[in-house]
Amino acid sequence: MKLSELKGIGKKTEQLFAKAGVNTVEELFYYYPRYYDVFEAPVTVRNLECDRTQAIEGKVVRELTVKRIRNLQVIHGYLRDDEGAAVRATWFNAAYLKTKLQIGKRFVFRGFVKESMGSFSLQQPKIYSLTEYQEKMGEMQPVYPLVAGLTNNVVCKTIKQLFSIMEPKESIPLSVREKYRLIPIKTAIKNIHYPTAKEELETAKKRLVFEEFFHFIFALRNLKEDSREMKNAHILLEPEEVRTLISKLPYKLTKAQCRTWEEIKTDIASDKTMNRLVQGDVGSGKTIIAIFAVLTAALNGEQGALMAPTEVLTRQHYDTICQLIENNQIEEVVPVILTGSMTVKEKREAYTLIESGTANIIIGTHALIQEKVNYKNLALVVTDEQHRFGVRQREAIWGKGKNPHVMVMSATPIPRTLAIIMYGDLDISVIDELPSDRLPIANCVVGTEYRPKAYGFMEKQIAQGRQVYVICPTVEYSEAVEGENVIEYAQKLQHIMPVSVRIAYLHGRMKPSEKNQIMNQFAEGKIDILVSTTVVEVGVNVPNATVMMVENAERFGLAQLHQLRGRVGRGAHQSYCIFINGSGKKEATDRLDILCKSNDGFYIAGEDLRLRGPGDFFGVKQSGDFEFKLGDIMNDVMTLKEAAEAVDKIAAGELKLTAIERKMLTQKSMENINL
Repeated sequence: MKLSELKGIGKKTEQLFAKAGVNTVEELFYYYPRYYDVFEAPVTVRNLECDRTQAIEGKVVRELTVKRIRNLQVIHGYLRDDEGAAVRATWFNAAYLKTKLQIGKRFVFRGFVKESMGSFSLQQPKIYSLTEYQEKMGEMQPVYPLVAGLTNNVVCKTIKQLFSIMEPKESIPLSVREKYRLIPIKTAIKNIHYPTAKEELETAKKRLVFEEFFHFIFALRNLKEDSREMKNAHILLEPEEVRTLISKLPYKLTKAQCRTWEEIKTDIASDKTMNRLVQGDVGSGKTIIAIFAVLTAALNGEQGALMAPTEVLTRQHYDTICQLIENNQIEEVVPVILTGSMTVKEKREAYTLIESGTANIIIGTHALIQEKVNYKNLALVVTDEQHRFGVRQREAIWGKGKNPHVMVMSATPIPRTLAIIMYGDLDISVIDELPSDRLPIANCVVGTEYRPKAYGFMEKQIAQGRQVYVICPTVEYSEAVEGENVIEYAQKLQHIMPVSVRIAYLHGRMKPSEKNQIMNQFAEGKIDILVSTTVVEVGVNVPNATVMMVENAERFGLAQLHQLRGRVGRGAHQSYCIFINGSGKKEATDRLDILCKSNDGFYIAGEDLRLRGPGDFFGVKQSGDFEFKLGDIMNDVMTLKEAAEAVDKIAAGELKLTAIERKMLTQKSMENINL
């Protein structure tokens, strides 16, 4: 059923929903809120907390002032509470308030608390009568991820209408629901959108997270069954050129790298097709192992492909391989690059080289699995940061050759027990040590009062020719999602830093071409400070970047913060990571201090798992691993283990399925594997 069949949904609104990833009414059920706005009791001015949405009860004490800045009307006013303390409030393009807000009349003002020049202010506070606010207190208002033009109000109304005309279909077998005490899908979907209490939200979230994990793991187990007896159609032996290359490297491989390469060599020369995960911490040297693998395929007279998640990373891999080939005079190897941004002519030339077999190492993005790409004899495929691709991409590239070997690289330092579950169809190699010549990153956890000192330090680093990352949790200001945002922060830094400092911002909502341009400019040293969301997690390799400052670090998981700081410390210069605790809470500082104690991603992931507990039901999802809509493999570890157990019990016959349930489950599981 199309969205346009719903009342009040015209073509324009349907297109906006499509941009948000919702194309059918069934998908709308699973368009989850990203946050729940809870109306808490008003506080006094002296109890306001920075970087939070709060309400105060008070009155306007003087006439509002209106200033025009370009096309923007900025309205300022002062609000006084019952204790006599006052706070400034700021609104934008709201001139009508001059008549609405009479001096001395009491209201409840609710807005985002920001600090500037040592004092607090309320940003764009909404105004309620005392009765109106009393009625809203305790409510949990769903706030949805939006695209430009689509409002939260429209999403809420559309979902309410949907509930009145149809119900979501149950996709988990009855025996599984009974065994793990899962509420019906209808109840779960209703309560995830409109919870009346935290307990309702918890049980709904568990049911829906279980469903995501269950279908994913079920599909992986089926995939493993299909590939278990896959005979090796490409016997690849380590060539002399690769042994020579290893001996001539300007550094010595770690024991973990050597062990991993031995495991890969054994696999690709055995009688079974390789399906292996190479899991290694940021900077552990996975890429050079991948290069050995694709070189081995090429020097055995076949083709090797390396697929990366971003165009910038693809270009860097290509340049690295070309340089190694040139430096070591390996004439038999011809690399080619293939990305979405290439011209039609460039792509056509690449297609010809690939199909003829002239190109025997192919480096690219998702473009590698497009229909127009035909390989002559694809023997081995390496996917970088596999959770960004998903199982379907892996299946698609398998179809490009005759059972090619598959090597998956991941820098996500999840504990081995979880890796076995999430990569259930793969054997696992772990590169668990860093090169000895790497300088440890210097870390510190500080409060918001440290910012001026941090800015001064950043300025000094830039003066020495270095570059800086600043990470913010959100793209733009949102009343619902508390924390610093990329766009405003970049503008603020423009005023703080000298005019000579070049500042740009980056976020996931930008067009791919814009993102590539910004990332390339940063990699080329044309940007001094890059203000970004976590999109840089799998971004560029910039050895010249020596400082990373993470705003509202308390809003991220420790494992994700460790991934982020892996963007610095990649060159010869000492690097630094500054974690700003925006909440000011001691427990947040204590948790973040774990990052100061260790640079070992696997240790940090284990501590993250131990500390984070059942999840944060009122905050943004903390990690993007595997791109689950709701589930977080670190936050929801117990649910993940239960889902894996359920799949194993089905396979063992301990949980019975009807023929209809099994057919439905197989179909649904493949549909629910993201990307």
